Amino acid sequence: MEDPKKLEEGYVNNNTTIKEEGQKTDKNGGGDVIEIDPPANDTRNGAFDKSVDQKGEDEQPLVKQKSKRVATLDAFRGLTIVLMILVDDAGGAYARIDHSPWNGCTLADFVMPFVLFIVGVAIALALKKVPKIKDAVKKILLRTIKLLFWGILLQGRYSHAPADLVYGVDMKKIRWCGILQRIALVYMVVALIETFTTKGRPTTLKPGHFSIFTAYRWQWIGGFLSFLIYMITTFALYVPDWSFVLQHEKEAHKYTVKCGMRGHLGPACNAVGYVDRQVWGINHLYSQPVWRRLKACTLSYPNYGPLRENAPIWCQPPFEPEGLLSSISAILSGTIGIHYAHVLIHFKEHSERLKHWVSMGFGLLVIAIILHFTDAIPINKQLYSFSYVCFTAGAAGIVFSAFYILIDVWGFRKTFLLLEWIGMNAMLVLCFKLIVYLLQMRNFPTHFFSIFEIYLWIIIF
Repeated sequence: MEDPKKLEEGYVNNNTTIKEEGQKTDKNGGGDVIEIDPPANDTRNGAFDKSVDQKGEDEQPLVKQKSKRVATLDAFRGLTIVLMILVDDAGGAYARIDHSPWNGCTLADFVMPFVLFIVGVAIALALKKVPKIKDAVKKILLRTIKLLFWGILLQGRYSHAPADLVYGVDMKKIRWCGILQRIALVYMVVALIETFTTKGRPTTLKPGHFSIFTAYRWQWIGGFLSFLIYMITTFALYVPDWSFVLQHEKEAHKYTVKCGMRGHLGPACNAVGYVDRQVWGINHLYSQPVWRRLKACTLSYPNYGPLRENAPIWCQPPFEPEGLLSSISAILSGTIGIHYAHVLIHFKEHSERLKHWVSMGFGLLVIAIILHFTDAIPINKQLYSFSYVCFTAGAAGIVFSAFYILIDVWGFRKTFLLLEWIGMNAMLVLCFKLIVYLLQMRNFPTHFFSIFEIYLWIIIF
């Protein structure tokens, strides 16, 4: 007889539930519930199957057993939500944790990659409960459309003067890109690849460290294609001189930025900005780029402030931090996240899981550090550079592995109960935060939309 405590926590050998009708069903409906397969030398399952066969089809026993819930997923999700709220509130007051003006990585720069990492993890676990490809595709496309709709609504400059409650649609200046739009693209690509490759995927892995990669080769091919598109475009696309118009006392003045180069990774002449200007138009980009906080642009560095009298002309035009090319690069963040979920699903031993997770995490960090400090490809959130992908995904993998060791291996679950609770009750946390803003009533419209936007981020978890 199984120990009651182990049975309650899900430490059981059977990974299926036998219903009275004789149908086996997977208990892993939720995204954070992982199957636990029986050991190879366990003979109890065979005896159990024989006893079921002897009873016949009309007398199937009802056995209810729980699968183990990996608390690490909830704690990591909770940490990401805390980071979202922290940088959203404190980023403006403490510039050191706000987004890096250009090269480098601050606390705020970890939020988006952590979100995409956990989105990738959630995709692999959530799609397990959708048996039909047609239904899965329908859900994926519907969620993508919802994210795009809310992204354009919240970040498309519908609220032209939030403090004055002046609203409307200015199609000449609407911002097409944004945070939710980037998440929508990454989610759609990674989820569709995961869905369409379900049937050709082996149920068991061959021996070897790289078997998990070959089993899910189409996911990695998708990630590699996004990397290839980004790198070729970034370093091979010719960026010509470009112009923009600024209003000065009701008069329009046209300025020209001199470029005429390839492979430039500075603010003025990078291919990421050029692609967005060509695809969306310069008037549809984010009007307050963080590079205005650079020393070359303002005396208030690292904060926003008045521009220097001799500031370069490129300090003034708009730039899209969630643009098309940089969002293509972000697909790789979701691909790495879904790989961690595949390891979680296929490997049952703690040591096997950690071997894959930690080795990949440290490997990505080493690649990023080498690329950054050799000035080959600096870590840059605004460009979503390859070194930035490696650095933030590696950090996410190491944090995830550390949580797994502390919570699921060593059993220090009580220490992280607050993060776990936040991860499981994200909507309640955001509602409480919204109530605080309502009580303060300071610039309410701006804070309301900021909080509502974070709320929508959490929906995709």
